[in-house]
Amino acid sequence: MQDDQAVGWRKYVGVCVAAARASIRGLDAAIMPRCCVFCGAECEPTEGYFCDGCAEDLPWNENQCARCAQPIVAAMPAGRNCADCLQRPQPFVAAAAPLKYEFPIDAAIRALKFHRRLDYVPAFGAILTAVMPSLPADIDALLPVPLHWRRHAMRGFNQATELCAPVAKATGLPIVRNARRARSTPYQSGLNARERRRNLRSAFAIQGALEGSHVLIVDDVITTGETCRQLAHVLRRSGVRQVSVLAVARASQGPKRD
Repeated sequence: MQDDQAVGWRKYVGVCVAAARASIRGLDAAIMPRCCVFCGAECEPTEGYFCDGCAEDLPWNENQCARCAQPIVAAMPAGRNCADCLQRPQPFVAAAAPLKYEFPIDAAIRALKFHRRLDYVPAFGAILTAVMPSLPADIDALLPVPLHWRRHAMRGFNQATELCAPVAKATGLPIVRNARRARSTPYQSGLNARERRRNLRSAFAIQGALEGSHVLIVDDVITTGETCRQLAHVLRRSGVRQVSVLAVARASQGPKRD
């Protein structure tokens, strides 16, 4: 009899707690409704972090190379890669970038990195998490692209680490924390492909042993892919079997300048 009473009491308490949480969520939504991070309009409960209108207008990277995530004109057959990957094979096995680096995504990423607009992180994190099933199933660790400690101190945060956190929470995958930026490199913006390669040479290092045989590099944007290439090479030399890449956005490659 006492056991039945205890079970009934626990059920009652559970119902009360659930009702209280629902009331708090309703009050929170009434006082501070969730607004679209792009247009500022109030979102419906089913819309998440951006409204359906903005979601429809975002520059989705619908057709992309499965190896480097570069936008392509039409979907390619399974196992086929873009011309750039054929010409210069990637050190990673797969890449995904759900959005193109175009307006308003380019402006949002710059605002996140340089103006501390961390309110974009939950929206981008949800987009990245939704893309995870398209990547290899044997990924067993996440690695946000590291910042040099000076730039980290000046900025106050690493945007790649912030974007990686919701993916780790949703998937339960561990985050690799012993990769570092070995030297402070100038910003990649404005550099051509050859200058980017030279700029990132010997830029990354691994301290100690790495856990994980298939590591997923997480970043905000892939421009030429050189950052991910250099980091992937370091990971492979450190004993990682395979590397894949996940970024919010991918820049389209224009005419080669090197």
